[in-house]
Amino acid sequence: MKTSDFYYELPQELIAQTPAPVRSASRLLVYDRAQKALRDGVFTDILQYLRPGDALVRNVTRVLPARLHGFRADTGGAMEFLLLKRLSAHRWECLVKPGRRARQGLTFHISGELTATIGEPTDAGGRIVQFDYDGIFEEILDRVGEMPLPPYITERLLDKERYQTVYARENGSAAAPTAGLHFTDALLEQIQAKGVQVIDILLHVGLGTFRPVCAERVEEHRMHAEYYEMTEQAASAINAARQAGGRIFAVGTTSCRTLESVADATGTVRAQSGWTDIFITPGYRFRAVDCLITNFHLPESTLLMLVSALCSREEILDIYQHAVAERYRFFSFGDAMLLL
Repeated sequence: MKTSDFYYELPQELIAQTPAPVRSASRLLVYDRAQKALRDGVFTDILQYLRPGDALVRNVTRVLPARLHGFRADTGGAMEFLLLKRLSAHRWECLVKPGRRARQGLTFHISGELTATIGEPTDAGGRIVQFDYDGIFEEILDRVGEMPLPPYITERLLDKERYQTVYARENGSAAAPTAGLHFTDALLEQIQAKGVQVIDILLHVGLGTFRPVCAERVEEHRMHAEYYEMTEQAASAINAARQAGGRIFAVGTTSCRTLESVADATGTVRAQSGWTDIFITPGYRFRAVDCLITNFHLPESTLLMLVSALCSREEILDIYQHAVAERYRFFSFGDAMLLL
């Protein structure tokens, strides 16, 4: 497959720059794969598509305020750091910008309590960075870090919590699992009251979110590994729901990738933790996921390829064409799609 096969035209004005005033007031585009039918609605309509006995699987990762700005004391030269993966108490794998100025050994002052020294390059194009500080790193990050919003969002985010899901719990992501941004506590309570199990898993969103597919052919792209956890409790609940005839709804591509990484050929998921670089493209046979709640994705992205695998590339591009015509909001702060 060619990467260009996953291109579509998107007017710039449809890229959502700010979140909806009320999370669950976002629009919802539903595609029934069996009937090949599209339905327009609002996100709270999801209640009518969930049935008692179904399982809603969500990713409880929490986004770090992982974007840091530093300067050199001698020249004043600026450097931006994006934290990706913690290697030890003081060492992180980072993306740095501008990369051509990130010479090994240079030290940048981020604040009065934090400095960063450039280390060796990584295979993925980043740098190992040594951070020096006193105290608790996460508390310093809360004071000096910024939310790592994608480059297509140019508006300033006034409330950091709007780039977190309401159920975010475990610090570690470089970006939000954005499908979950549409849920409110009240909506989740309604879902559970309907007899749907809400099950927590974990995947820390990393470098893969920021890497475009540069290869001409899809098969040549390599995903960056991301850390995940599936507990015994979560695995047992998912397997019990499936055995009882319930459907597994993945909230977002991160939950989907985690479920597919731990499922065997029968769809049974295993309790385990580790690193996954699973790359789901058309032709893939889903084992654990029956339905997917997701946002709209960038052209030629790995996420667009994943959703194309759940139905087909042609169907997904037709769905996106409908979304453009109906003026849906795209990407991180945009509207949602449900693939049934």
